[in-house]
Parts: sequence; structure tokens; C-alpha cells
Amino acid sequence: MTQNAHFVLIRGLLRDARHWGIFVDHLRQHFPTARISTPDIPGNGSRYQSISPDTIAGMTDDLRQQIESRMPVNLIGLSMGGMIAMDWMARYPDEIKAAVLINTSLRSCSPFYQRLRWQIYPDLFEMIFHSAQTREADILRLTSNHFSDDLVLQQKWQLWQRQSPISFRSARNQLLAAMKFALAGKLQHKMLVLASRGDRLVNYQCSMAIARQWSADCILHPTAGHDLPLDQPVWVGQSIKAWLNQLE
Repeated sequence: MTQNAHFVLIRGLLRDARHWGIFVDHLRQHFPTARISTPDIPGNGSRYQSISPDTIAGMTDDLRQQIESRMPVNLIGLSMGGMIAMDWMARYPDEIKAAVLINTSLRSCSPFYQRLRWQIYPDLFEMIFHSAQTREADILRLTSNHFSDDLVLQQKWQLWQRQSPISFRSARNQLLAAMKFALAGKLQHKMLVLASRGDRLVNYQCSMAIARQWSADCILHPTAGHDLPLDQPVWVGQSIKAWLNQLE
């Protein structure tokens, strides 16, 4: 499973490959011979001049074209990236070995007020009227419990936004895609579901519901926020390594 493995890391709403941060280094330490790919969906990061598809399936198909290696691969998807991973497994099962889903949700498994916690609705409404730079500080505050006040990281994210500005149309399409996503088939792969009890954006019970639905292994972190690889990169890397070792 891990010998010469290929990991494909998929980020979520309005995020790009750079937001994986030092987690990629920790993953590489655990799997030194593995290939690690961090493609961006259209509209984000290196693809900011493209327009995001308004469906998860459209994002999946774009990412598949970016992966230049023999299948199958191991997927690691965070938030909306987890939805893309599930769609990929359902529609192209022969291309996937296993998947790790982090703080994601599925409409058929959880109600809307858990998929996006009702307590943050006022914050999200205010964000609409904030500048792109201020919005990056808002996102950091909502998604991280350990770095919410980190000015250095905040400034780094703001710089990335200036370098690769996400258009309103792409942001709208990504949000619509995540809201309306429905799984096209059954999931039969080995899956590890990681979730944060301290997630203030998506209720961790959404991850638990996915794990129950597809008989997947599930591990909860007690304090991290929605961006689990940011808050706890060591823990996430160790959890993935231990899980894959167990499969072997």
C-alpha cells in the first residue's frame, strides 16, 4: 500500500495547494519513497485565472487530468476536497487505492445545520461585505483553533490572495457545488475519516455519519479546528501512517 505510493492531496473551498503548509513535509517524512501531488482546482491558487466548475464532478474530472501517473492513487481530501475524493471513488473506483477524508460532509448523511454550523451564519454574512484581504483573516479565525490570531500566517494568506485572487464567480460556483453535492454511487474503498471535535465550521458528527454509512475507520481530534492539517499536522500524518500500516 505505501511502497512507492502516490498521494493526491485535495484542498477545500477557496483554498489552494499552499494552504497544506508543513503537513506535506510531515507526510513526506512518513512516506519518503511516495509521490505527493497537490493539484489546484480551477479558480484557486495556480489556477486562479480559470473559473471553478459549479459541480463537484466537474472539479473531480479536472483534477484527474492533472495527475500524471499510473493509477491507482491514495486520496487525502479536506472539507470540499473530501467531497471531491468521494465523487472520485464513486465514479472512477479503479483509480483509487484508499482515501482519507478530513472534516467533510455529505448531504445525504447530515442536515444542513450540521454541514455548516448555524452559530457561524452571522460571521459568514459579514464576510460577504469584507475585502478579500480581511476575508482571509476571517477564514483563518473560523477554520483554525490554534493559529486564529497568528499575524504572520494571516499576512502570508493575504499575500497569496493578492498573488492569486479568486474571482466572485469561482467562489460562488465552489459554494454551490459543495451545497448541492450528492454521491453518484457507493463507496467500496478503504477509508479513514479524520475529524475535529473543535471544528467551528462543520459539525464533526457529519464525519462520523459518513464513517457509519460506509463502514470507514474514524478518529477524532479533541481540540483542533476545521483546518485539521494546519492545527495538527503531526497528528494527521501519524494517524495516516498508522492506518495504512494496519491495512498492510
